[in-house]
Formats: sequence, C-alpha cells, structure tokens
Amino acid sequence: MDYTHLGRSGLSVSRLCLGTMNFGPLLDEAASHRLMDTALEHGLNFFDTANRYGGPSSPPGQ
Repeated sequence: MDYTHLGRSGLSVSRLCLGTMNFGPLLDEAASHRLMDTALEHGLNFFDTANRYGGPSSPPGQ
C-alpha cells in the first residue's frame, strides 16, 4: 500500500480511500465490518465517512 501525508498534520494515510456512504442502505452492519476489516488487513487506513456531497444550493441572499 502506498501512503502519503495528510496535509501538514503529520498523519500518514493510504492513497486509496474506502467510501462508506452506502454502508447501511446497501450493506448491513456485519458486511460493513467485514469490508472494513479486509481493507485494514490490506493496509488501507483512509475511510471517507461523509454521508453527503454537495447538493442544491440557494442563490446568495435567499
């Protein structure tokens, strides 16, 4: 696994990231844990836990 620094924080994170947005709606808890365990076993340590990205926005002043 390749790693890089996360900004100036000093943290070393994997260059690959596992997105978890659909854990729950598409994967049950047990399957989610198995997937994360497998990712960790392969050296992945960067998990994106956002549950939303962007979306409609109102024009300024509204």
